[in-house]
Amino acid sequence: MTEAGQHQDIAALAKGGRTNFLGFLLRLAARLPFLLIAGRMYGAASLGRFASAMVVIELAGQLCTLGQKRGLAQRLSEDERNPDAESRPANVVADAMVLSSLLALLTGLFLFTFPKVMYPRGEFSEWDLLLPLAILPTTLTDVALSALAYRYDVATTVRSRSVVEPWTLSIAAGLLFFVVPEAGLPLSYLASIVTSGLVAWVALLRSYGLPRQWLPHPARIGRLALANLPLAAADAVEWGTRKLDIFILRFFVSDEVVGIYFVAQQVASLPQKLKTSFEPILGPVITRNLHEKNYPAIARQVRQVGFWIIAAQAGVALALGLPGEGVMGLVGPTFVGGTAALAFLLAAEVVAATAVVSEAALIYMARFRNLVVSLGTIALQAALTLAGIELVKDHGLSPLYMATIPAAALMVTLATASLIKSRILGDILGESVNNWRWPLAWAAIPAIAVGGVATGFLPEWAELLFGIPAILATYVWIIWHKGFGPEDRVLFRKNVGA
Repeated sequence: MTEAGQHQDIAALAKGGRTNFLGFLLRLAARLPFLLIAGRMYGAASLGRFASAMVVIELAGQLCTLGQKRGLAQRLSEDERNPDAESRPANVVADAMVLSSLLALLTGLFLFTFPKVMYPRGEFSEWDLLLPLAILPTTLTDVALSALAYRYDVATTVRSRSVVEPWTLSIAAGLLFFVVPEAGLPLSYLASIVTSGLVAWVALLRSYGLPRQWLPHPARIGRLALANLPLAAADAVEWGTRKLDIFILRFFVSDEVVGIYFVAQQVASLPQKLKTSFEPILGPVITRNLHEKNYPAIARQVRQVGFWIIAAQAGVALALGLPGEGVMGLVGPTFVGGTAALAFLLAAEVVAATAVVSEAALIYMARFRNLVVSLGTIALQAALTLAGIELVKDHGLSPLYMATIPAAALMVTLATASLIKSRILGDILGESVNNWRWPLAWAAIPAIAVGGVATGFLPEWAELLFGIPAILATYVWIIWHKGFGPEDRVLFRKNVGA
């Protein structure tokens, strides 16, 4: 690939990441009202039951997508080289939709029949049994957005996932509390999933149109399922590392403690969304370079995107973690007990950046090895979590200490995965994929000092109102002047060809 082509790839990554970063900010603005409404109006126990079900619903959604969030890009890329397939892209998407729909319907029926999978304590209402209905629209929305991302349409993902979905969730949860409070959380979630899906499906029809000369065929759908199994396993394992903590915790503590941990997890997942800002674009760019066997370009893209992600995540983690008590206290006094868990979860997101971008290439270049490492990673996380919980129980400590253990285990696990996956990818490419730069530390140290002053001398309201912007401003100024070179600043420049 020519130097101009490599620059175009970086420009495409920057444009997609910039668009989705706007989505991250919009999602942040909408997610916080939901946490405030859910925590202060519905309470920690109701939120804990909701979280207990959600962890199963999200796993079901991942499994029913069957790896097509990333596998679809590869199939469409292969289809581009077939000159006789004028109408085939819409047919490829239709096959993916049929496969995911069948799996979603079967999974939803199973969860409706055996609700204790979602609610292990057996405490649920008839309204709570509606949640499995969200699996089908969630899965079809994921497939639609993946198809649109292949054509570099990231704006629809922003509208669907970062505007319509979270704002519908927040507004519906607030209104339904005064109408049917016992059903507010499940109904608001269903409303948010359906409305965000409508945005994606309309955009998909406009971009790809309806399939032509197409009929679903069991053999073709079956081959598609088999081809996507490695990707589906990798997606499920990645989901597991992020949700295994709540999945395990809900068997050992009350719904209230699960609710506290859920809020910490939701706050910590905000910087995780920065990672997903680049995923829709990184996959198609990597697959195109793979067909050309341009390994240096892939290494360069992984290093570049990895640095962008870790730089952004570190700044957000510092801004939310240093005044952590105040951030958790916004949701309600009960939730302050989750501050330690929040700190570990934020740190986990930072150390995970290298594993995330390395896996974006490994799923195409070394699927089996990536899967083995991922399975080993989740096994390590489960072992550390269970061992830590048993240790807390043996010493008779508060359940809130027990809620800190899964977060600490996640941090250690993701750091281990980053080291191993980056080493494997570097060996395959014959190039370094290390995205660490010392200016990250130079920016973090003064930001920590500013945060210490804010939390030590300011009242809580001022700590949040002035401390968070001051921490971010200090970090951003230093990383911009000492860490970002000309190529890094492409991320913030619309006229990337200049």
